[in-house]
Amino acid sequence: MGLEYYAIIGVITLLSSLISNTLKRKFKKYSKVHLRNGMSGAEIAEKMLADHGITDVKVISTPGMLTDHYNPRDKTVNLSEGVYNQKNAAAAAVSAHEVGHAIQHAQAYKWLTMRSNLVPMVNVSSKFSQYLIMGGLVLGAASSMGYWVLAAGVVLMGMATLFSFITLPVEYDASNRALAWLENKHIVTREELAGSKDALKWAARTYLVAALGSLAMLAYWVLKLMASRD
Repeated sequence: MGLEYYAIIGVITLLSSLISNTLKRKFKKYSKVHLRNGMSGAEIAEKMLADHGITDVKVISTPGMLTDHYNPRDKTVNLSEGVYNQKNAAAAAVSAHEVGHAIQHAQAYKWLTMRSNLVPMVNVSSKFSQYLIMGGLVLGAASSMGYWVLAAGVVLMGMATLFSFITLPVEYDASNRALAWLENKHIVTREELAGSKDALKWAARTYLVAALGSLAMLAYWVLKLMASRD
């Protein structure tokens, strides 16, 4: 592997770390902006579900920090300990965002459906792509067998990259749904809404960096694959 590979890894790691740390600071900051309506994250989630006529989704608490997610298999909105019981702008943003995914599921939002269909394949590709790429290098990419092993690894990596980019509209749409509902239903004040927007903006950037990082790595190995045939 050349210096370019390690440079790409270094840049991706640095950006991911910076954005992750910024997100944690933002979450901490807006956790201090208490909601005037006194609603907890769980209560906001339940109201948003009810307002959209969704009755088969449960809101539950899950351990950890920023571990919030929607599980389409058992139809649960899982809110972390810092969101479920808290009554602040950060909790409002996160809980509404996760319900946004539940609404996408209920309405068969095409990007969410596409992402869900890719999950089984991506679970396989993420496990084996690196092994195949390394195997191709060991065998020698210039040889016929080494080339095709490396090519298989690059194809699997491409699937993971596709998945990361399909995730972007899913996450941005969930945030847009959340913010629109919070504002239209007057769940939050103008100041609280500003905090919710900022928190979700930085959360979305974690997915953006992951997608760009995945694309950069894919481009690197595609170029290596092409160079091996010259």
